[in-house]
Amino acid sequence: MRTQIINRKTAETNIKLSLCIEGKGESKIDTGCGFLDHMLTLFAAHGSFDLEVSCKGDINVDYHHTVEDIGIALGQAFAGALGDKRGINRYGNMILPMDEALVLTAVDFSGRSYLGYALDIPTEKVGDFDTELVEEFWYGFVRNADCTLHIRSFAGYNSHHIIEGAFKSAARSIKQAVLIGDNSDKIPSTKGVL
Repeated sequence: MRTQIINRKTAETNIKLSLCIEGKGESKIDTGCGFLDHMLTLFAAHGSFDLEVSCKGDINVDYHHTVEDIGIALGQAFAGALGDKRGINRYGNMILPMDEALVLTAVDFSGRSYLGYALDIPTEKVGDFDTELVEEFWYGFVRNADCTLHIRSFAGYNSHHIIEGAFKSAARSIKQAVLIGDNSDKIPSTKGVL
């Protein structure tokens, strides 16, 4: 089983995160931010990852450090759990409808960090959550998972649905990419390294 535990402590956050790629979609999430808890619970369920996250952050200031640092820790967990990426499919993609919203994600665990972010989120907040933080979360993730991730919305007027669709779609794309394929002893690159 590919698992990883991350303990990340800064002056702004103290995060404990555990990931099991070959999971059942079970999660235990306590970030201090209810909306992020919901998104990470959905991410675990739709990727069939077992995920535990606890974070004590400076949420009295705002959610920025908590959201970004959890994205960083989750990216580090995937990078650690995947190791040299031997045998993975490498690529994954998903077009996901979430009521009126339609979101596409595509991922490549290439060893190169890039985020193509084009979510058209119509409001600045969902509850007390600043919607601009969704991009910060995924930047933190890709920079530390060493992957390329494209996220794009094609329709939708409900900010919650667009963001939820993005987390679900990303989870399903990532799951496709990290599954062990037919060539379980090979690195999926003509270079021989990712």
